[in-house]
Amino acid sequence: MATASLLTRTNPSGYGATARKAPVSLAEEGATHAATDFLDGGLAAWLTVFGAFLALFCSFGQMNAFGTFQSWYTTHQMQALDPSTIAWIGSVQLWVFFFSGGFVGRVFDAYGPRAIMALGTTVYVASIMLTSVARSYTQHILAQGVLSGLGVGMLFYPPLASISTHFNKYRATALGIAMVGSGLGGTVYPILLQYLFAHVGFAVGLQISAVLCLVLCAMATATVTSRVAPGKIDTDRPWFNFSALKDSRFSLLVVGSCFVSLGLFTPFCYIVSFATDSGVNPTTAFYVLAMLNLASVLGRIAPSYIADTFGRFTLLVPCAFFAGLSSLVLWSTAHTLAQLLVYAALYGLFSGAFNALIVPCIAQISDIREIGMRIGLLYSIISFPSLFGNPAAGALLRVCHGSYTGMIVLSGTSIIVGSLFMLLSKLKINPDLFARV
Repeated sequence: MATASLLTRTNPSGYGATARKAPVSLAEEGATHAATDFLDGGLAAWLTVFGAFLALFCSFGQMNAFGTFQSWYTTHQMQALDPSTIAWIGSVQLWVFFFSGGFVGRVFDAYGPRAIMALGTTVYVASIMLTSVARSYTQHILAQGVLSGLGVGMLFYPPLASISTHFNKYRATALGIAMVGSGLGGTVYPILLQYLFAHVGFAVGLQISAVLCLVLCAMATATVTSRVAPGKIDTDRPWFNFSALKDSRFSLLVVGSCFVSLGLFTPFCYIVSFATDSGVNPTTAFYVLAMLNLASVLGRIAPSYIADTFGRFTLLVPCAFFAGLSSLVLWSTAHTLAQLLVYAALYGLFSGAFNALIVPCIAQISDIREIGMRIGLLYSIISFPSLFGNPAAGALLRVCHGSYTGMIVLSGTSIIVGSLFMLLSKLKINPDLFARV
C-alpha cells in the first residue's frame, strides 16, 4: 500500500462516518495526533463492540465449551476411542482457527470486516449442521475440526481488529467488553448443550445451536465496521509478513504466546473429565467448566479497564503468570466440587485477562495499517503449539495410567514460561521493571 495514500485516507461513508484521518502508527506515542485522531466512542464504535460481542459469544464461546463435547463423545458415539484421540477434534479446531488468522488478517486489511464475517457466518453455521449429522471420526474432524475452526476465525479476527481502529485510549476496555462475549458464551454453552443433548438428542441440540448462531452472527455482521477504508491488495506484499518479527517487542510476545497456548486450553478440554474421575456427579461436573468461563468474563472486563490506566503489558504479564501458577498449585490438589470451582474461578479470571489483553498489546506496538496482519500472524504462529497441547496432555494422561499430574504440570509450567517471555517484551518497550507500559 502506498504510504502517501494511507496518510490521507478517511474512513468509508456510512453510519458513524467522519472525515478524520487515520494515524499511521500506534507505537509512536509522541506523534502529534496519535490519540486525538481516534474518536474513542460514538455510535459506529460502540455498535462495533456490540457486534464483536455477539460474534465471539457464539463462535469462540462455543469453542471454549469443547470440554462438553469431549465428555459426551467419550461416553457416547466415540466411547471406543482413547481420550487423546478425541481431543484431536478440538485441537484441529483450535489449529485451523489460529492458523487462519494470518490469511483473515490480510484480507481484513484489504477489504474490511463485513465480507469476511458474512462468509464466516455461512461456514460456521454449516459446520454445526454437519457436525450434528456426522457419523464417523473423520467426519467429525472435517466438520467440527476444520470447517468450524475456519468459521470461528472469520468471525473472531475482523471484529477485534475493527475495534482497534475505533479506539486508542480506551482500546483495552473496548476489546475487553467484546471479549466478554466469548467468556459468556463459554459459560452458557456447556450448560445449554448438555441440557439439549440430554433432552432432545445430540443432533437436534446442535441444530438448535446452529439457528441461534445464524441469528447472532448475522446481527454481528451488520453492526461491525472499520474506521480505516479498505484498500486494494498489494500484490508485492506477502500474505505472511514475517518482517514484523524483526520487531523484538513483537517477536518476544509471539514466543511467549506460543508457550502460553501450549497449556492454556488444557483445562477447558479436560476439566470436566477430571471432575467426573474425581467422583463429581456427571450431571454437575459441567458446572465446573461453566464456572471457568464465567470467571473469565470478569477477567476480560476488570483487567482490561485497569490496563488502560496502568498499562496493558503491565497487567498481561502477571495475569499469564498466575494462570499457570493456579494450575500447578490448585488444580493438582483439587478433588472435591468446591475445590474445583475455586480453581476454575481463579484460572478463568487470569486466563480470561490474558485473552482480553493480548490483542491490545499487539495493537499498542503496531502500525495501524498492520494491526490486522500482526494479530493474524501471531495467532497463525501459535496455532502449532495449540494443535499439540491437548493431544499431548491426553498422551500424558495415558502414560501416567490415568493420573492427571503430568498433564497439569505441562499446562501450568508452559504458561509460566510464556509469561517470562512476555516480561522480556515489556522490558524492551521500557527497561524499567515497574513502568506502566
